[in-house]
Amino acid sequence: MKQRSEVHEEIRPSHAASPRWHALPADEVRRYLSTDDTGLSEAEAARRLARFGPNEIPEKPPPGLFTLFLRQFRSPLIYILLVGVVISLLIREYVDAIVVGAAVLLKALIGLFQERQAESALRALRQLSAPRSRVLREGVERLIPSRELVPGDVVLLESGTRVPADLRLSATTSLLIDESLLTGESTAVAKHPAPTPDNTPLAERTSLAYAGTVVVSGRGRGYVVATGLNTELGAIATQMREAEDTATPLQQRVDHLARSLALVTLVAAVTTFAIGTVRGESAVEMLLVAVALAVAAVPEGLPVGLTITLAAGVRRMAQRNAIVRHLLAAETLGSTTVIGSDKTGTLTQNRMTVRGIWTVDQYITPDAANAPARSGAAVQPATAAYQTLLIGVLANEATIDLTPDGYRFTGDPTEAALLIAAHRLGLDPDALRQQYPSVAEVPFESERRFSASLRRTDEGYLLAVKGAPERLLPRCEGMLRDGAVAPLDIAAVQAALDEMARRGMRVLAMVYRTFAAPPADPASAVEAGGLIFAGLQGMIDPPRPGVREAIAGCHRAGIRVLMITGDHAATAAAIAQDLGIAEPGAPILTSTDLQQLSDDALRQQVRRVQVYARVTPQDKLRVVLALKGLGEVVAVTGDGVNDGPALRAADIGVAMGRSGTDVAREAADMVLADDNFVTIYEAVREGRTAFDNVRKVTLFLVATNAAEVTAVVTAIAIGWPLPLLPAQILWLNLATEGLQDVALAFEPAEGDVLARKPIRRNEPILSRLLWERVVIAGLIAAAGALAMFNWELDRSGSLTSARSVALTTLVVIEAVQVFNVRSLRHSAFRVSPLTNRFLLAATLGGVLLHILALYLPPTQYLLRLEPVSLDAWLRMGLVAAAIVVAMELHKRLRRNVS
Repeated sequence: MKQRSEVHEEIRPSHAASPRWHALPADEVRRYLSTDDTGLSEAEAARRLARFGPNEIPEKPPPGLFTLFLRQFRSPLIYILLVGVVISLLIREYVDAIVVGAAVLLKALIGLFQERQAESALRALRQLSAPRSRVLREGVERLIPSRELVPGDVVLLESGTRVPADLRLSATTSLLIDESLLTGESTAVAKHPAPTPDNTPLAERTSLAYAGTVVVSGRGRGYVVATGLNTELGAIATQMREAEDTATPLQQRVDHLARSLALVTLVAAVTTFAIGTVRGESAVEMLLVAVALAVAAVPEGLPVGLTITLAAGVRRMAQRNAIVRHLLAAETLGSTTVIGSDKTGTLTQNRMTVRGIWTVDQYITPDAANAPARSGAAVQPATAAYQTLLIGVLANEATIDLTPDGYRFTGDPTEAALLIAAHRLGLDPDALRQQYPSVAEVPFESERRFSASLRRTDEGYLLAVKGAPERLLPRCEGMLRDGAVAPLDIAAVQAALDEMARRGMRVLAMVYRTFAAPPADPASAVEAGGLIFAGLQGMIDPPRPGVREAIAGCHRAGIRVLMITGDHAATAAAIAQDLGIAEPGAPILTSTDLQQLSDDALRQQVRRVQVYARVTPQDKLRVVLALKGLGEVVAVTGDGVNDGPALRAADIGVAMGRSGTDVAREAADMVLADDNFVTIYEAVREGRTAFDNVRKVTLFLVATNAAEVTAVVTAIAIGWPLPLLPAQILWLNLATEGLQDVALAFEPAEGDVLARKPIRRNEPILSRLLWERVVIAGLIAAAGALAMFNWELDRSGSLTSARSVALTTLVVIEAVQVFNVRSLRHSAFRVSPLTNRFLLAATLGGVLLHILALYLPPTQYLLRLEPVSLDAWLRMGLVAAAIVVAMELHKRLRRNVS
């Protein structure tokens, strides 16, 4: 006898190297695994456990608190500020160093607080594994920890259990398995031992049971063919582990802005240092000027302002049931150009529902009755419709209960849908089952494609049968019409079948036969024919309420919505047409189609195809990568294990919070707490508002810094004294305007936020139009500050007084400019100051704080300030008014430029 330790060499810890188990006969699989129907010996199982390792998905340790803290400093803008801190310390400007360092630390702490949740997708995958499994070892049934399963073990399955490893089934009895979390298909799959062709897609490999899926009903046994990372579930875990976290569009834009500011800082500092040295200034004095320029060029409040802006957007999204897990992802949804959505559980309810009951006499839509009938039966007895519903109740092993939250069921979802339809139309399933006691049952088998129930009646026996129409119609010799049996109108039935299939329904035929005495074999009685056709019941997984409107809103906002599902092409097409995702006759790509396309060919197809059906997790990932290769900003929604890799690869992954798996939630950037696709539409609004506010904060700060740099460089170039000291610039950037940029984070959405096209991935935070405003505002503010500096210096002869006037001029200009930036496209006078009371208070508070600084001895000493005259205040008002006029003219003249 062959020693079982000589396991076939191909069985190795490599998912890619595994044989095509579904295509091999069960006996060949048994020989291949060197096992038999009595199972392995304990000694052999121990040897295999040592060789293959435990049946578990290794956990990836989450990043520590310190690692998360260090991540907050990964930004060129932060690097510039840290260099400024070092230089300030070297020249002993400790106040400057402390203030800038505090700004950097505040930004890091806010980011750390928002991103504290560890990446735990792999731990969630591990939790999906069944904790204990029933196996045969040496012919004895044992209950062992699932982690001890090895290839070759014989595992026993029963209703309600989770499959603990990938199994090649060797025997089944009415086995139905829910694979929706792996394949995306909402209907439970009938399993049997017969092999399937080698090229069969994963969702149709009926001879395999996959780790993590759930047994809905029936029993089965099978050989373990893969454990741990070698399972299909493990392959997804490996893909998620290997997937790289991509930079969000905002990260890319901030990095680009930071590099631009770094270049400006370097050029300005070197140029000014060279000019001063040529003019004979001391190196120490010019180093102080260079530090002043560095401080002026870098908007110290920008990292904090951006972080708070995004945090405010995150909070608004949370109020709309969209929980953002990563701070920078807050604006990404607002920049999204494509949403690739799973169908089952995302666009639909993941609940099979009878949507049509056809008889030759009438057509009924149970969904129209959204509550059970209250008085009498909605369907009258002695009609074909009543008999159709009655058969659906009797040839049925599911049960339902009506709760305050709706129907709750046990058993197969398809059979539960038949019970719910009958109950909604006035029938009482429990009472009918008592009225017609069961004599014998014929469970559904994939080979038969029908199930039946023999029931006792007052007149004799009723054989109620439901199943595939193409299987049962040839065995019918008549049909119910007007309460009596009439000849079968096969043309009418086929026309109804075609129409229901076109609408994406899964259709079951309801037929029956009566007997005076019970048949010896009810299954053979069905095969013998002589059946009476009652009607058809068509089921579909219905769309979620409000999804159709949300998709239309996405289209108006310039966002393509794609359906990427593991379900059948016909069903996907029907749902896509119903929801407005695709037009009738639009092309559909299946997994088979995708496998035949190269990456370049796929990139061409994704430009026009809206619906992808029967896809595997790898297919979904390829579609996402192809879209990103075209420069699209891609959001992917999903709720199953199968969605994990695509969620991580997308620019933003959106998972379902209620029905979604832990894997999907932990892999995603955003979680919908209410599982409602409509929430995505609202999150788009908040994402775009967040990006608008990021732009407003950046425009406000950069324009102010441009004025400071221009004033300092110009003064040095023309031989004037330094108009602003480093500490004064820091005071301006952090104390007075610091509150205003934070308040801008809470700006409400502009009215046209969802009427615009998405922001292009390569579009910077400050567009060309906004840079024009930076230049205009910077030049006017710098000219005004220098004019006031020179006027006061000539009038008083005091350099301290002149610097105080120059600084105060910029404070007043900031107070006016912050209201100019509140509307990026329209006049500032169209926006009420009361719509952002925080900004109004922050602006008034900043001015009052500066006035106090002009008079309080401590701040006079630290900042080298002194009070300014009333005449100076009036002149500052004129300079500020000039900026308002310039900005209004620019908006009007350039209003058609995006």
